Amino acid sequence: MKIALLGYGKMGKVIERIALERGHEIVLKKTSANSFDGLENADAAIDFSIPDAAVENISQALNLGIPVVSGTTGWLEQYHNIAKLCEEKNGAFIYGSNFSLGVNIFFELNGHLAKMMRTLNQYKVSMEEIHHTQKLDAPSGTAISLAKDIIAESDYAGWAIENPKPEDIFIDVKRIENVPGTHVVTYDSEIDSIEIKHTAHNREGFALGAVIAAEWLAGKTGIYTMKDVLGL
Repeated sequence: MKIALLGYGKMGKVIERIALERGHEIVLKKTSANSFDGLENADAAIDFSIPDAAVENISQALNLGIPVVSGTTGWLEQYHNIAKLCEEKNGAFIYGSNFSLGVNIFFELNGHLAKMMRTLNQYKVSMEEIHHTQKLDAPSGTAISLAKDIIAESDYAGWAIENPKPEDIFIDVKRIENVPGTHVVTYDSEIDSIEIKHTAHNREGFALGAVIAAEWLAGKTGIYTMKDVLGL
C-alpha cells in the first residue's frame, strides 16, 4: 500500500518505520516546508500533524478520493465539516483521539466502569493526564474521550482543567519531558478509591494502531472509529 504521511514529526517518523516494516511504501512526507505533490499517488493518508494543519491535510486527501486516518487532536470544532466533506466525496475517514490498541481497550474498560459506578454517588470521579512538553493541546484528546464516555454514563455535565463545578469532571493536566502519555481515571470516596490507568512506554503503540487502521480502511467508504477497526 502507498501511504502519504501528512505530518512528519516524531510520530510521523515512527509511523514511517512501522509502515515500511509492514511492506508499505511512503509516497509523501508532508511538512510545512513542502507541498501536497505526491498525495494523488497514495492509497491512504495518515495525518499526525498539528491542529492548525489537520483540516487542510484531511480535506486535501478526501478531495482526491484518498482514505484518511487522522490522529491529530485539537481541531474537532471543525469535525462536522470534515464529516460532511467525506460524505459528499463518498470517501473514507477514521479519526481517533488515540490509536494505541491498549488505549482503545482502556476506553472500553472506562465506559464499563462508568456504568458500574452510575448509582454510587459517594464516589467522585477525577482524571489525570501526563504528556510530553511538546504536546500542543490540553487536555489531551484521549482525556476528553475518556471524560465524554464517563459523562454519557453518569450525571456529570462536563469536564474542566481548573475551577471545576460540582457537575464537572476535573482533569489534572501535566506536561513532563519525555512522557509519551499516561491517563488515570480515579473514583474516590471517604472509604476507598478505585483507579484504572494506562501508561504508554513509547510512541510505537500509537503508530502501529494508525497503520493498522489505514490497512483496514483501504477499499471502504464511510466514517469509522477504532472500535470498528478492532471489532469492539
